[in-house]
Amino acid sequence: MKISQYFLFETHSPVLTKSSFFTVKKKLFNKQEVCAKRPETIISRKMSEETDVESKDSELVQRFLDCAARGDVENFEQLLGAVDIDVKSDRGWTALMFAARNGHTSVINILVQKGCDVNCLNASGQTALEIAQFWNHKEVASILSQYRQQLEYDQIHNYYSLNPLYRASDVRKDAKQLESAKNNKSAKFIMFSKLQPFLITSEEKKKKFKFAVFTLDQLPSSIRETSTLIFLGLETWDPVSSPWFAVDLVEGDHSFISKYYPDGSFVAPFPTTMQMIQSHAGLFAEAHSILCWLDKYRFCPTCGSKQTVIEGGYKQVCNNSDCTSHKGVHNTCYPRVDPSLIMLVLSPSKKQCLLGRQKRFPPKMFSCLAGFMEPGESIEDTCRREIEEESGVKVGRVDYHSSQPWPFPATLMLGCIAHARTETITIDKDELEEARWFSRAEIAQMLAGQHPDGLFIPPSQAIAHQLIKSWATSNSANL
Repeated sequence: MKISQYFLFETHSPVLTKSSFFTVKKKLFNKQEVCAKRPETIISRKMSEETDVESKDSELVQRFLDCAARGDVENFEQLLGAVDIDVKSDRGWTALMFAARNGHTSVINILVQKGCDVNCLNASGQTALEIAQFWNHKEVASILSQYRQQLEYDQIHNYYSLNPLYRASDVRKDAKQLESAKNNKSAKFIMFSKLQPFLITSEEKKKKFKFAVFTLDQLPSSIRETSTLIFLGLETWDPVSSPWFAVDLVEGDHSFISKYYPDGSFVAPFPTTMQMIQSHAGLFAEAHSILCWLDKYRFCPTCGSKQTVIEGGYKQVCNNSDCTSHKGVHNTCYPRVDPSLIMLVLSPSKKQCLLGRQKRFPPKMFSCLAGFMEPGESIEDTCRREIEEESGVKVGRVDYHSSQPWPFPATLMLGCIAHARTETITIDKDELEEARWFSRAEIAQMLAGQHPDGLFIPPSQAIAHQLIKSWATSNSANL
């Protein structure tokens, strides 16, 4: 059974701005203005406005990179948050690389502490560490080397997997504790309606979004009585820390929201949530998966009777006392998780990796192969079967890399590195349009957006990107 790979390529979209992302509550032009002006005038003005925004963004990026290159800490810190910390120049250079090239330890320390990507590659396949080593900036090289070593021991967090909460399953199973948490004055609530999250722009990262967070005082009592509340967890391991809930609003319950967050909006989950701050993306993954499950399984899968939601949304029980679901533990009573595999295949020489593309992919985009696990199948066997079925390449050893929740609705992507025993490619044309081996140099160009043929891979939010990048940066070429 093949996995739909839409999530491997549809995420490759421009960064969504607030104006293009939120539902616009006021029309750009009212009816009188539209009638008074010629259509081409309106279009021209709109294009001019968009060009002005792009020009200003480009200017900010240039200033940001220039400050890093010159070691201008004061102005550099002022620009942090206005642009993506890992934004690249036309040559694929980041602020970290420019600072490393010129030995600016103060800028390096700021970037590292802010969580920049130390493993970024430029179009030549160089990391900031290698640049610092080449130019003999020993202090900078020492900082970056220590940080990269620490990253090897830190747990990998792919997008959607960084949940800041302690899930506190003991609280959700205790009805009294759960009720007390709902009425806790420090409780925090995030809103959904028809499975759409209510988001606002992030003050810290202007082109990112986050949940609008409501307090108990802001939430009408009727909402707590009529809406489904999903217990997400506690802020810390301390049992008295603030509990968090996701609220599934019914129609007609939205009026109180605009009072507190007039600029927010309920939005389509995909691809919008790919632009959230990472911690809130993790909250979305948990809440959306549970809400989707509750929405799809309102009736007992065993006997068809109505069900009652308990344990803060994490369990449903059939209202029919004679139903066999009451006897023993059944997976129909709990939220489902669908495991699937995504694999980066390395050639026998380890000097190339195998990527493929489907017909529905954007032109010139290549990604990892992927597929769902079948009943009674191991992770390793799934990798071997899917790779051979799709590409004809035979695989031996399989190494686990990392995982990624994909909450559309509840897939768990298991990322692996597969070691090929053969190199001959014979594609399944029903699955792939093309598959080919790529050198590390080509991957570096694709990561930097500098491939001569315009080829590219999925964006950083996709686990496919992280698998490819981990191989490309593990033994990157020297300067």
